[in-house]
Amino acid sequence: MTTPSPDSHADAPLHHQRDARGVHTLTLNQPKAFNVLSQAMLAELQRQIDLIAADEGARVLVIAAEGKAFCAGHDLKQMKAHPQLDYYQALFAQCSRAMLSLLKLPIPVIARVQGLATAAGCQLVAQCDLAVAAQEARFGVNGIDVGLFCATPSVPLVRNMQPKQAMEMLLTGGFISADEARARGLVNRVVPAAELDVAVDDLVAAILSKPREAIASGKEMFYRQRELGIEAAYQLAGQSMACNMMLDVAQEGVQAFMEKRAPSWRQ
Repeated sequence: MTTPSPDSHADAPLHHQRDARGVHTLTLNQPKAFNVLSQAMLAELQRQIDLIAADEGARVLVIAAEGKAFCAGHDLKQMKAHPQLDYYQALFAQCSRAMLSLLKLPIPVIARVQGLATAAGCQLVAQCDLAVAAQEARFGVNGIDVGLFCATPSVPLVRNMQPKQAMEMLLTGGFISADEARARGLVNRVVPAAELDVAVDDLVAAILSKPREAIASGKEMFYRQRELGIEAAYQLAGQSMACNMMLDVAQEGVQAFMEKRAPSWRQ
């Protein structure tokens, strides 16, 4: 059973639902505006991420969207209306905080991309741990088309794909198809639009079958070690595995493997 957040309403910029399994879904809900990351959208996104972070029963977060576009990036009209450096600094800091909050969540975050993801919208996809895209989806970091290099989207983008591939997108503003996004490492799976929910559910089910504690510690280690030199990364990873092995879920999992049975984990 899926239930909406107590304060969700039809005209909210973001819908929040949680099902009985601990799967949260945040749905960008301004399709006529192509789900732009306005100040209001970013503020609500941050608020909902903070609520999910406080949910000890949370297992997965899916980020979805209504309409033809997944997310068209920042609200350029809103930005143009406030030509002050301190306004822009605060706006991009607000967006960066939301992106980092997704990274710091102790649960996997899956982007369900049904349409266009451009600029900061592409950044949102890149920042998620996993991404499933419909065949019709397209991806771009095309701020350069209006004289604005997509600097903040470049941060997770270059951590998903090879530098020259990312730089080509950033310099030319060109879009890539969902299949090309998969080939470059931006998304995990590409499926027909009618199969998008099934593909997302398959990933969710695979994650739910694994212990939350191991996933939480593994996600934290995964991103921390990427920023380290190889010796420090091995040190961190070794310590992480040692601590993971001390968890009851690992002890039970290994015992079950030795006894050739399914592990008995409390989810």
